[in-house]
Amino acid sequence: MEAAPGQGMRGHQPAEHANRPGEPAFAIQMLKVRSQLLRVGRQPGSGGGVPLLMFNGIGGSIELLEPLARSMPAREVIVFDVPGVGHSPMPRLPYRLRTLARWAEGVLDHYGHAQADVLGVSWGGAAAQEFARFASARCRRLILCATATGMLMVPGHPKAIAKMVTPRRYMSKDHAIKISGDIYGGDFRHRPELAADFMKHVKWQSRWGYYLQIAAATGWTSAHWLSRLKQRTLVMAGRDDPLIHMFNARLMRLLIPNSELKVFDCGHLFLMTRPDESVRAINEFLDKP
Repeated sequence: MEAAPGQGMRGHQPAEHANRPGEPAFAIQMLKVRSQLLRVGRQPGSGGGVPLLMFNGIGGSIELLEPLARSMPAREVIVFDVPGVGHSPMPRLPYRLRTLARWAEGVLDHYGHAQADVLGVSWGGAAAQEFARFASARCRRLILCATATGMLMVPGHPKAIAKMVTPRRYMSKDHAIKISGDIYGGDFRHRPELAADFMKHVKWQSRWGYYLQIAAATGWTSAHWLSRLKQRTLVMAGRDDPLIHMFNARLMRLLIPNSELKVFDCGHLFLMTRPDESVRAINEFLDKP
């Protein structure tokens, strides 16, 4: 694993910016991992300890998780744009979730981390589960937000699923506001202007990158091996989530041996609409002895 030409490896050229007051939480670097160029964001944190590696939802770039990281300033947080999303260039070939786990290992190697806590949101929750299985020794604790077990799951509302298969909401702000209640539920049902705030943190790249993400998880399921996960796990879910039925969170809670469930009175994007409650739950879980 090497830094991209013109970009800094640790101890060489500096990152794109430092984490100073009034500036973005993430310092940005372009890293070359297993021949794939990745745009990586890192909040150095001020408290030491195990870093938090985050996997984003479908179509989401680094910026989407920056407000969450900023709410945990003491914690080192690492996240990267999936190839074809945000500013990570397209992969040469289609990839699977296992490939994504390997890229994540390379990113941790770059920062000198043998282990991390791992958080995955929605589509990224599937990537987080795969990482916890494939790189078990490198995943200390696992947080699964608004996600499910893949192909073997209780499907969301048909109207929400139909609107998710197209990336149009990332390409048109007006369309995103119009359909946000149907897709995300919760506060978005009566406050569609939240979609405008959401879109501020989205860096759209291409339809092909979006469809590659869908293909990466097609046919994938964790239902038959979740019972073998060894990590202590926090499952987080929104009670009014049109995309991920609440039953899926309860199922994961039953399947994962050392797990607990936190339910929010909101929808799919509770990390955005219930930030204080979400961060409190995350910190309490990760800081337990």
